Amino acid sequence: MPEYETALGASSLKDITLLGRDLAEDVMGSVGFGELAFWLATQRRPTPGETRVFEAVLAALADHGFTPTAIVSRLTLLSAPDSIQGALAAGLLGGGSRFLGVTEDCGRFLHAQLPADLPTDDAGWDELALAVVTAQREAQRFVPGLGHHVHKEGDPRTPRLFQIAAEENLYGPHLQLFAAIGRVHPRILGKTLPLNGAGVCGAALADLGLPLELLRGFALLARTAGLMGQLAEELRHPVGNEIFLSVDLHNRSVAPDPYEPPAQHSSDAEGGRHG
Repeated sequence: MPEYETALGASSLKDITLLGRDLAEDVMGSVGFGELAFWLATQRRPTPGETRVFEAVLAALADHGFTPTAIVSRLTLLSAPDSIQGALAAGLLGGGSRFLGVTEDCGRFLHAQLPADLPTDDAGWDELALAVVTAQREAQRFVPGLGHHVHKEGDPRTPRLFQIAAEENLYGPHLQLFAAIGRVHPRILGKTLPLNGAGVCGAALADLGLPLELLRGFALLARTAGLMGQLAEELRHPVGNEIFLSVDLHNRSVAPDPYEPPAQHSSDAEGGRHG
């Protein structure tokens, strides 16, 4: 019979091991969930400082109000109240380039910009950041993690996470480049945009040495807790049906005559984009 090795968990008649430790005796009640999640992904136990930064990221990404991920989870629970797993999955599937996915996008982007010889002072980081932002502007591409649709004057999560990382001596090159982008981008873009929380979370996770391919997964891990909160609130104080009815009733009041051809808009004719 083929054998499939794993360094994670195993079970026998009387024992369960996880990461080489006895689950019941050495892990349960002794290892926090955030610490365990880090440990499972890296196969090394994080230091207390790494655990603090990692759990700060999880807290930062857990919930952000009535985002599309929260709304779709509530509506799925409305449609299938017998399927809590479906409601959770619906919300998690919505984690993409506009919500949650920015964490991975930013971490990957920053990592790709780091030179072999890292700058040694703020002036050097600013010079690198100027080159990065200029290249993105010339290519007509956005800088991941720059800007927020609500926190236009500054995302409160960003300075706090910078502070926590610095306190734990984990303010690494990804965070340094991200901070420099925040300082210099107005010179290139002609306006000041905030460094958003999802982006700084990606920078912090990358500085922890976590696999870049898993950064979105950690964001989804955090959002799972938030979605559980949304669904628990939906059970206590349901609003999903009101959301559904507001759309349904609005559509009935503004629905066009199916026999009348739609008007031709100039933006459609010219190939314009609808934002």
